[in-house]
Amino acid sequence: MKIYRGAIFDMDGTLTDTLADLHHSMNDTLAHYNFPQLTFDQVKRFVGNGAKKFLLRSLPADVVDDENFVAEAFALYNETYIANSLRHVKPYAGIPDLLAALAAKKIPLGICTNKQHAAAVKITEKILAPIKFAYVSGDEPGQPRKPDPTRALVGAKILGVAPEDVAYFGDTAVDIETAHNAGFLSVGVTWGFRPRSELVDARAQIIVDSPQEILERINFG
Repeated sequence: MKIYRGAIFDMDGTLTDTLADLHHSMNDTLAHYNFPQLTFDQVKRFVGNGAKKFLLRSLPADVVDDENFVAEAFALYNETYIANSLRHVKPYAGIPDLLAALAAKKIPLGICTNKQHAAAVKITEKILAPIKFAYVSGDEPGQPRKPDPTRALVGAKILGVAPEDVAYFGDTAVDIETAHNAGFLSVGVTWGFRPRSELVDARAQIIVDSPQEILERINFG
């Protein structure tokens, strides 16, 4: 059975339930401009490709081509979300035990997410402690976003693990495409923001329904 020596995770919808904070922060931004509010289901569909894409999908169609306005609204959303990113966020059930089990096996851990880097670091340090991650990479200016594999491959190098020995975990097609592009094992998780069918269509190599199932189906060592 193939042995995997490193694990890299998406964050939103995979390690942590960030839906409430994303929802409140975007709706606060939209309310500032008297725009319609989003539902939770809309937020689940709109996230995954970075904060800028989340904003563009959330704004009324008649303003998305106004670059100056979008820049202003994006700055407001970023400020709002980073300030409120720890209000309701929590790890999904079973995630702390999974991470502790991997750490006990001395499996190096990383995070590669399209959420803002500053928010990703805050959540890692405050919500996922005491687990230590060797690598945390969020969206930063000038850096490619998933499914581009560049940042994920940098993570594998920092972990000291060859790409073919890395398992990558995520809840969206973007995550599965990232894993394919990087040469990682692609593992889809069903407890996040998107339906199982999206993971199937993206050709996830393994699909799991609980964190415990990861330990049962993937051989880490």
